[in-house]
Amino acid sequence: MENLTEILLRARERAEKMKLPYAGALTPHEAHAVLLGLPGARIVDVRTRAELDWVGRIPGAIEIEWNTYPGGVPNAQFVALLQQQVEALQAPLLFICRSGARSHNAAIAAVTAGMQDCYNVLEGFEGDRNADGQRGRLGGWRHAGLPWQQS
Repeated sequence: MENLTEILLRARERAEKMKLPYAGALTPHEAHAVLLGLPGARIVDVRTRAELDWVGRIPGAIEIEWNTYPGGVPNAQFVALLQQQVEALQAPLLFICRSGARSHNAAIAAVTAGMQDCYNVLEGFEGDRNADGQRGRLGGWRHAGLPWQQS
């Protein structure tokens, strides 16, 4: 099994290669290893309440909508709510959404607000669509068999 140093180095290399403004980009398995191995690391699920209720939740995740449901309006309180729930602004924060796009934006917002150790979870919770247009079967946290609960 890889150690955390190797995982975080690879995540940082991905971020540099992709020209990302945050610390790194992790696969779901890497994110899970970081959560297990780094005290204080937290996963921040930025999906809507509807997604959490209908699709499933990650146990212990901080849940803050990036866009509100219904309507998809950006959550103007996102950073303030995140700061309220994160004890140390230097704690490793791993952002996740459905497929990795909203969590990318949330990681940027967190870095802009002064949080340094921010990562995006590539593939998100459900992953990309397969050839039939379905999510949850091609990549993602749930497909990887990582801990989750049906609501």
